[in-house]
Amino acid sequence: MKLIDKIYDLMDNKKYKYSTFAAMFAVMALLPLFLDNYILNVLWNAMFYMLLALGLNIIVGYCGMCDLGYAAKFAIGAYMTGILIKSFNWNFWLTIPVSILVSIIAAILVGAPTLKLRSDYLAIVTLGFAEIVRITARNLEITGSAAGINSITRPDFFGIHLTKISHWYYVFLILVVLFIFISSRIRNSRFGRALTYIREDEDAAQAMGVNTTRYKLYAYIVGAVLGGITGSFFAVKMTSISPGSFDFTQSANIMLAVILGGMGKIPGVIAGAAFFAIFPEVFRDVPIVGNMRMLFFGILLIVVMITRPQGLWPERKQRK
Repeated sequence: MKLIDKIYDLMDNKKYKYSTFAAMFAVMALLPLFLDNYILNVLWNAMFYMLLALGLNIIVGYCGMCDLGYAAKFAIGAYMTGILIKSFNWNFWLTIPVSILVSIIAAILVGAPTLKLRSDYLAIVTLGFAEIVRITARNLEITGSAAGINSITRPDFFGIHLTKISHWYYVFLILVVLFIFISSRIRNSRFGRALTYIREDEDAAQAMGVNTTRYKLYAYIVGAVLGGITGSFFAVKMTSISPGSFDFTQSANIMLAVILGGMGKIPGVIAGAAFFAIFPEVFRDVPIVGNMRMLFFGILLIVVMITRPQGLWPERKQRK
């Protein structure tokens, strides 16, 4: 573990950090030239969870709030895009600003009256909000009820009709880079430092003049917007959505990726999402293990959390 920590410290060094990530991006960009569609689909799924985990990390990792209903955030974006394309024949790219706007409104409506709550109480509110969104989508005609929305038209991008898995691989790779940039800018800003103070000691932050409720609401809005954007792209990639895609299990999986990787650490969140999405597929074709791969994956998760309780890639101060 000490060797791993030394590698992490080396990659955290500003002198090597950007060159390392540039090299990793170049490798990721070249992978579709050598991999088949199945592996590309697994990697796409990993990047999908990276986007969701990066969004949740703003709320949980940076600010220290407990959100057990993050699936509702990307459900709002997915359903807004699906409804506007299917029912009103909108262009996909025009639906993204609407998804962002609705995500902001939903975050304010839920967050403004509840973010004074802490820990377990806030977790219950977010879980309740997620269930309200899912049950509402299951019972409204415009959302397709329990069957959901099907045959959502895939968009064009500079004349390229996005139908192949390689197309969506590159789209989500660009989104991951964009989300990393946004997360990094937030972390290194005055806003990000305020969130860190709130996470470490909310009472002390409030005593020092930080408007904790306002900053928590801002974090909640940013996390909701990132989730809404991810949901919009998820809807057109899958071409169909249903309430079952946004249940509590999905929220728990996203939270697991954040905790597993290391809350508050961007590379950690990415590593946690990749671990969560890829390892079950690694076990799929292994004899005997394949039929019980989720059991073995669960055991592996337990081993990782016992040996690395602070996450796969925690803050540097937690590795000392």
